[in-house]
Amino acid sequence: MARQTRRRYAPIENYAAIGNLRTIALVGLDGAIDWCCFPYLDSPSVFGALLDADKGGRFQIAPARQDFDAEQSYFEHTNVVNTRMSTGAGSFDIVDCMPVSGDLAGCGFSKASPEIHRFIRGIGGEVDVELIWEPRFDYARGDVAFKRISGGVLARSGSQVLSLGGIPGDIQVIHTEHGPSLRARFTVSSGDEFSIITRWRSTNTRTEVDRCRRTINRTIDAWRSWVHKSTATGSRGWAGDYRDLVIRSELALKLMSQADTGALAAAATTSLPETMGGVRNWDYRYAWIRDAAHIARSFFALGHIEELDCFIQWAEHAPFLNGHGDDDLGIMYPLHPSTGMAEIELDHLEGYRGSRPVRVGNEASEQLQLDIYGELLGAVHERLRLEDRFDSEISPFLTSMADQACNRWRQPDFSIWEPRNGPCQFIYSKFMVWVALQRACELHQQGFIGGDSARWRAEQTKIRRWIDRHGYNEDVGAFVQIAGTDHLDAANLLMPIYGYLSVDDPRMQNTIDRTLAELTQDDLVYRYHSPDGLPGQEGAFVLCTFWLVDALTLSGRLDEAYQIFDSLADRTNHVGLLSEQIDPSTGEFLGNFPQAYSHVGLVNSALYLADAEGRECPVGVGGTESLEELSVPSVVV
Repeated sequence: MARQTRRRYAPIENYAAIGNLRTIALVGLDGAIDWCCFPYLDSPSVFGALLDADKGGRFQIAPARQDFDAEQSYFEHTNVVNTRMSTGAGSFDIVDCMPVSGDLAGCGFSKASPEIHRFIRGIGGEVDVELIWEPRFDYARGDVAFKRISGGVLARSGSQVLSLGGIPGDIQVIHTEHGPSLRARFTVSSGDEFSIITRWRSTNTRTEVDRCRRTINRTIDAWRSWVHKSTATGSRGWAGDYRDLVIRSELALKLMSQADTGALAAAATTSLPETMGGVRNWDYRYAWIRDAAHIARSFFALGHIEELDCFIQWAEHAPFLNGHGDDDLGIMYPLHPSTGMAEIELDHLEGYRGSRPVRVGNEASEQLQLDIYGELLGAVHERLRLEDRFDSEISPFLTSMADQACNRWRQPDFSIWEPRNGPCQFIYSKFMVWVALQRACELHQQGFIGGDSARWRAEQTKIRRWIDRHGYNEDVGAFVQIAGTDHLDAANLLMPIYGYLSVDDPRMQNTIDRTLAELTQDDLVYRYHSPDGLPGQEGAFVLCTFWLVDALTLSGRLDEAYQIFDSLADRTNHVGLLSEQIDPSTGEFLGNFPQAYSHVGLVNSALYLADAEGRECPVGVGGTESLEELSVPSVVV
């Protein structure tokens, strides 16, 4: 158990994530839901204490005393979390979930309004408990009024309403300078059970312990039925000793899905800082073509064909969102057509631990990033390489993407890292256009798409000549970030992974070694050290660390690969989740959380290591306990 003290901001790594394939809530070890947006992941926050401990609003259930002990774990192979809290007088569990049920594969999941179920049960002794419920609508910009009704309380702000039912004990409403705050105190004794539910756009405050238990069990069953399609999950599956880490990553990635649209978000949060107290604070609650393609390909590797198909269908229609035409592929799109992406600063919020500004929207949406063509065509190519099934209606779209890549590859762009001082001639962007054209030529040869493949081949040759001339710096002894510079870029580690260059090429081995020497600290890899138009230094990038593992694995340098992979696996938090970045000196999580890219990297590295050792991939079965059977939650990691 970890000692918990009530404080303004908990460490980012202290949270678990729950969700319903529409939105996500972060549940802290201290029993506080400090981040949740309703009704969608990219909607304004309703509980936003993560970005302003005083104004943002939270939903907390915890011992009334200042200090207590807590441990937290997921029900095995689910996104349902259990937090056990203990004092010297006793202990109790809180089971948190957002209900889902049925078949979670692909798109088309129920559009029911989101709910958060918090099921409390006494384990031993007696504990005095305090409940705090303080919704703050629209990033704490809306006025909130509470109304007591039979069975609970309603919070209203304009047309928005949130209900709370099942509140034990006497209710007290305190009016603060930031809005009303509901407080309730009650005692949890051994064997007690309470069901507390908050519902979006509902005046329903009904709660029943038995009904809540059944809902949680249906949710547990739904997650397990989905996850166990994976060829990694068997006791002898390819994930081997990393099985639980891979499954947790698989489940974390599924939380990023918008089941009604097929969009895949890059992360669950906005404005968690890459530098504590700094300005590198971005909104990642959107679907980047690149990130979404990586997520979808990870799903496919884990046996979830429907999820990759949903991504491809979404990508085909994405250019029509926010005014883009089918001849103009953007780098990112909103999760839902009604959501804008214009970047604004919320000056009334102090930011996580004073990290300002707090941003919603993302200015990068207007950038040119050439790698997206390689990511998109690569995802389709992967789908068809393993299963010869193709929707011919998407063929003109893919042909258009290959032609766009041909037309644009000479232009400077902002690359995968979206600096604020571009555009430049990034080497990574050029080789990813080469990847796009190579995949397009193969799709054309196999009869899946039309188009001028002779032109695509000719442009491929020109791109390779350009990279040979400008990409490798003999003085540095590595491929560099930008033509004519001497700065390294961890993204270039992907060259052999995408088949652009043999890993045995001396230039590639030199690039790996220079990355180890110059971008790596305590087995963690920085993206780059070049100027990017922003002040301050960011943390090490989790995905880049996994890329280094992959490059070392393909090189046959398995001892080095395992050392770095195991070191990073040990840095996952108490429930197996990862943020975007990590401070190598302190181990502190930085950046948005949970970060899809980080979990994509974990899945891919585990797969490369398994392949290097020749592990087979039988289909497995998983956990069996239900809410009734569980007395001590299974620890996932």
